[in-house]
Amino acid sequence: MTDEASEPQGDATTDESLHGAVIAGVIPDQSPRVLKEAARYAKLLQVPLVVVHVDVTRFVTYEDPDGYVHSAPIDINIAAGEGELAKVQDAAASVLEAAGPHWTVRQLVGDPAMAIKNFADQIDARLIVVGTRKRGFGESVREFFTGSVGARLAHRQHRPILIVPLGEPVPDDEEIWPA
Repeated sequence: MTDEASEPQGDATTDESLHGAVIAGVIPDQSPRVLKEAARYAKLLQVPLVVVHVDVTRFVTYEDPDGYVHSAPIDINIAAGEGELAKVQDAAASVLEAAGPHWTVRQLVGDPAMAIKNFADQIDARLIVVGTRKRGFGESVREFFTGSVGARLAHRQHRPILIVPLGEPVPDDEEIWPA
């Protein structure tokens, strides 16, 4: 594969060229396992890989007929979302540059499960790959109230989802949800 094919294409890559791609939902400072597994499946399926980051500090205001999404910040600090996207792009470049498939990075906005679902519908993705959350009381409480992105995706669309475990598994005799 040439260097050109492995470079992120950003907005220059059309949605048509991404038809049937594998989507990797990635957050900053996440384990590279999600990207590695997504790249492996994209190679196996011989399709491009789209690394998506969802900026939860912004929301969709309206969408043009051509698909361009207009968004507005929930918070005045829009630099936070841009910084997170830069971290995701850097992580993707370091993991995928050597042996990765053709790939690109996209930033979506709003609720992560719904944004990924809608984008997957738009490009008719073959597979969605996401990671689990870090273990910890705060993350358990957050997941209890918001639900996991993987579980919400599984109930809201038809394509397969690969959920990559991150961190150490919970022992069989330990409660997942603290009492």
